[in-house]
Amino acid sequence: MKLEIKNITKRFKDKTAVNQFSMEIETGQCIGLIGPNGAGKSTLIKIIADILRSDEGEVLLDGKRISKMKREIGYLPQYPNFFQWMTAQETLLFMGRLSGISKKSLMKDIPVILRKVGLIDEQYRKVGTFSGGMKQRLGIAQALLHKPSFIVMDEPVSALDPIGRREVLNLIHEIKKETTILLSTHILSDAEEICERFVIIKNGLKIEDTTITELLSRNHEAVVNMEIELKDRLWLQQISRLPYVKKTEVIGNKVKITLDNIDAHKQLLLRDALDHEVDIVRFEVGGNETLEEIFLKLVVSA
Repeated sequence: MKLEIKNITKRFKDKTAVNQFSMEIETGQCIGLIGPNGAGKSTLIKIIADILRSDEGEVLLDGKRISKMKREIGYLPQYPNFFQWMTAQETLLFMGRLSGISKKSLMKDIPVILRKVGLIDEQYRKVGTFSGGMKQRLGIAQALLHKPSFIVMDEPVSALDPIGRREVLNLIHEIKKETTILLSTHILSDAEEICERFVIIKNGLKIEDTTITELLSRNHEAVVNMEIELKDRLWLQQISRLPYVKKTEVIGNKVKITLDNIDAHKQLLLRDALDHEVDIVRFEVGGNETLEEIFLKLVVSA
């Protein structure tokens, strides 16, 4: 199945939350919708889940409007809201019946889903006694209840403590083996761990759509990272004058040196250091910006 998001625009009074946003998602992918708070992630997620209506554009699943294909979409809100006095089993039974699933099917499927999300031993406990991570896992169970082709998750771990976060991340790892996932997050380490593809949004606009491999390779730096003895720090102040050095970033006795051609000039830099009898502790060629560094550069300058 293919999910097509075509030129979606959503306005709230004088603010445009999502602006002409388009993307396609093929079955079997796990995509991270990444952006700072207020970028439009939650609004877009709700439009895809057919909770909000867009002002312009459309969302199609296999060529049909999403409003006619809602059974194929599972939705996990950032803060799942359950009746605290219901048990986990009663909650899924209630949600399933609201979705039009027969009681017979639910009684057969609920234990399977609770086992999948690690709550089978808690099925008769009241939801009000659950931790944040357990409630989020129950939310994922609810999203899986009608066996959707796609699951849309809005900031699934941002409100959890480290234990709950790890529980949910491990669960998403398992779910993505058999279900297509689109999740929004501003926690880059989570996206890097789970997702193969990244769509970066800022001020409602899509500014990047790529894989982590492509993103990191595009931001491969022509740098040399050096560490020298403290007695040779004067040399660090001189190397910026070399014609092939574009930039230097010095912290103590460490320096990050950007060259205009790493292959042609790394040997010249090393020879210059040896000519000045610099005591080299570390000489490392090449480097990549982290996902966080790339993200900050994109959302600040884009």
